Amino acid sequence: MADKIATREAYGNALAEFGSDNRIVVFDADLSKSTKTDNFRKKYPERFFNMGIAESNMMASAAGMAACGKIAFASTFAVFAAGRAFEQIRNSICYPNLNVKIGASHAGLSVGEDGASHQAIEDIAIMRALPNMTVISPADAIETKYAVKAAIEIDGPVYLRLGRLGVPVIYDENVYKYEIGKGIALAEGSDATIIATGLMVHGALEAKSLLQQEGISVRIVNIHTIKPIDIDIIVKAAKETGAIVTAEEHNIIGGLGSAVAEVLGEHYPVPILRIGVQDKFGKSGKPEKLMEMYGLTAADIAEKVKCVLQMKK
Repeated sequence: MADKIATREAYGNALAEFGSDNRIVVFDADLSKSTKTDNFRKKYPERFFNMGIAESNMMASAAGMAACGKIAFASTFAVFAAGRAFEQIRNSICYPNLNVKIGASHAGLSVGEDGASHQAIEDIAIMRALPNMTVISPADAIETKYAVKAAIEIDGPVYLRLGRLGVPVIYDENVYKYEIGKGIALAEGSDATIIATGLMVHGALEAKSLLQQEGISVRIVNIHTIKPIDIDIIVKAAKETGAIVTAEEHNIIGGLGSAVAEVLGEHYPVPILRIGVQDKFGKSGKPEKLMEMYGLTAADIAEKVKCVLQMKK
């Protein structure tokens, strides 16, 4: 079994690793042990600011630092970042196109026992609707590290969607290359394509193994950047496999599935089905049980592939 590391853990480690750049400042809203920005605080306390439970103020303060030439990281739970601080992200960060990176931890159903109030299942939809915002949803710890590095290197707002739950490491750090806006074909296939993001990428790979046992060949594409989305890799998959299934730990409205459907509708329509939360709020429970309850397992993805194959005929 592959090592399991939470993307929030990798985020904190990356901030500490790349923090020698004096332009980087880190803000947190009294959750630094959970978001793992505490790793940065221990190394660079003079550039760390705990703003307390005041997320809107934190975003505005990060914008102020960015306006002074700093690269500002602002971290809290995704539900508070995308929800409570939306107006400040819109008007103080995105509108002036400032260099603020939002580390949004504990996204999706996999927050588990914290329940619906803390399970951000609409944050991708909210953030990708904002002009100037780049939206990233890394699949594992390696991808998270290099997503943070890429976020530092580009000038402008970035939303990094991170999880609480440990997820299997998919990539080999020695050969992995991250490029904003470019999806990654993880496995080839000819019958259909599964396009996944975040922790659902590992589930897509497991679904491929299940389908292989039935003689079904599927391509796996990891879309780590929801916005700007990789139109080329999606259209190529549509042309070559003729059917698409998307998989995300997010509401099917406004997330990865919607983004992919928009691309297909405008460029190369093929049958598409979406795996995700079916426009419902979450519940409190063990993450694994919630994934089963909401139809987000590898077996669910495999079944959806069989359904989309019927639509090809």
